[in-house]
Amino acid sequence: MIDVKEAVSNSIAAAKEFYAGTDVRNIMLEEVELDEGEKVWLITLGFFLPESRPATEIGQLLAPLGGIKYEKKYKIFKVNAENGKVESMKIREI
Repeated sequence: MIDVKEAVSNSIAAAKEFYAGTDVRNIMLEEVELDEGEKVWLITLGFFLPESRPATEIGQLLAPLGGIKYEKKYKIFKVNAENGKVESMKIREI
């Protein structure tokens, strides 16, 4: 069985892979839980992504000046406790 550090590491790697090409900032560990019944680690990560709201003219003008706004997202990664593979990623509502 993998330990919690490996489960977290695999979750962070998956987040970076899933969001490749996106400006992902400040990936942080939020929660960790071992579900012994399903034999999975449930790893919640928080990170900042560019806001997904429609661009406005002002937003387009400010973007080159660093005016891009970021919003914090939370995702739950289900990591197989036996082999360490990330099985799923879900939105974590706050």
